[in-house]
Order: sequence, then structure tokens, then C-alpha cells
Amino acid sequence: MDRETRVIVDVVAAVIERDGNILIGQRKPRGRHGLKWEFPGGKVEPGENLRGALVRELREELGIEAQIGEEIERYDFSYQAGHLTRLVFFRVTQFSGEPENLDFAQIAWAHPKQLPGYDFLEGDVDFVRRLAQNV
Repeated sequence: MDRETRVIVDVVAAVIERDGNILIGQRKPRGRHGLKWEFPGGKVEPGENLRGALVRELREELGIEAQIGEEIERYDFSYQAGHLTRLVFFRVTQFSGEPENLDFAQIAWAHPKQLPGYDFLEGDVDFVRRLAQNV
């Protein structure tokens, strides 16, 4: 499949920081990538902008109202042939409400240096390594 016919799916993710730790979630056992760890977020729906999509996802997954900070990084990753996932990571340091697990097997606060020890989604692994090194 050539580049023009590839399907690109935009996915936004939040690097939520509090007290030197980052909030991560583990996917439920059933479904794609079961029990893999990831940053809260999800697919951008038609008509949404990236930040608006992330605000919605954080409300749905964690029950918080977040102020989306600066974009940290973006890159394309292919989980399956012919489909590209464009991952866009944003820093989130300000939010109201206490994060609660509304969509994951579990959530955890982890120090950035601990993140590589978690079994992250394949598309997040290099980003997690860079995040841990830049502390």
C-alpha cells in the first residue's frame, strides 16, 4: 500500500504530572493490546481538534477536567500494515477533580524513571524511554 492510500488515525495522549510522578493506565485484559500500559487518551473523532479530543478522553477515562499543556512529541507508528497511528503527546499539569479509574484495568502514578519497567504499548516504548532519560 503506498503512502497516499494509508489510513492515518490520530491518537492523543496525556502525560499527566503530579508531585514528580506520571499517571498511566493498564488496558483491560480483553480487547486489543490487553493488559498493556499506556498514557490516558484516545482517538480523535471527526470534527475534533487534538486538544479538545484529549479533554474529552480524560473526562471519559478519569473523570477530570484538564487544561492541556504544550505538545511534547508526535510521531507515526504502524500497528498493522496499511494503517498509521499518529501519536500526539501533551503535558498536563493542571486539572480539577481527583483522577478515578473509569476505563482501565488499573491506573498508577509512577516516577518517569520507573516507566520503562511497565509493559507499555509497542508504539509508546521509545517515547517512554526518552521520557525516563530526560528526568
